[in-house]
Amino acid sequence: MHIANRTFLISGGSSGLGLATARSLHAAGGYVALLDMNAEAGEAVAAELGTGAGERALFVQTDVSDTESVAAAVKKSMEWVGRTGKALGGVIAAAGVGNPGKIIDRNNEPLPLSSIDFVLSINLRGTLDLIRQVLPHMTQVQPLEPDGERGALILVSSSAAFDGQIGQVAYSASKGAVASLTLPLARDLAQYGIRVVTIAPSLFESGMTAMLGSKVRASLERVMEFPKRAGKPEEFARLVKEGIENSMLNGTVIRLDGAMRMPSKL
Repeated sequence: MHIANRTFLISGGSSGLGLATARSLHAAGGYVALLDMNAEAGEAVAAELGTGAGERALFVQTDVSDTESVAAAVKKSMEWVGRTGKALGGVIAAAGVGNPGKIIDRNNEPLPLSSIDFVLSINLRGTLDLIRQVLPHMTQVQPLEPDGERGALILVSSSAAFDGQIGQVAYSASKGAVASLTLPLARDLAQYGIRVVTIAPSLFESGMTAMLGSKVRASLERVMEFPKRAGKPEEFARLVKEGIENSMLNGTVIRLDGAMRMPSKL
């Protein structure tokens, strides 16, 4: 599927992997709706890419854990599509949080359910809610020849879905669920010509990993194979672009990790 003159909704689009993706799709001629909590950053990115009539970027302040906020964001984005006339092309669900914590701490206290709910509601529920609210619009898009394709959903899992670390029970659960739902989601949507591709990155430069201490980062880099560095957001965005353009990519989870496999302890 081509990117130029199609509209893509990107959650978490004003920072990290989502921002790199927005810039990449915009550079390829796409229209990008940035859905993010951070209004200051989102408005700055939209201004950078250009806003207003005839322009190709829109910012909508969105909390993906709040279904009414998601509904309002989808409504505003689709109104924008109506004004521009550039058909919906896909969703990139890049909003996510880490919030590490052991299931039982040193004081024999269990991980608060509120902490688990926080991670699941953004990483898993937020992803599914955004997708389900966009799909009624995507199924109405005029299919493209020769395959009858209507669009692509790009989801974000993590290497933690496969080899999560200590303190990543909630995070691994959320990202493992995203990986697991990829194939059934692709099967649900096959009749509409909508593809699903999930990317599972390892250590990448992002707002989440920026909070890591230098010792933790060094430990992570030591267990990497090649290259021995954190991934660059632009490398993630490159794979998103391929996921959208390559129609044979469907119902699959792609590890983007430089052969990194996390040990049980660093």
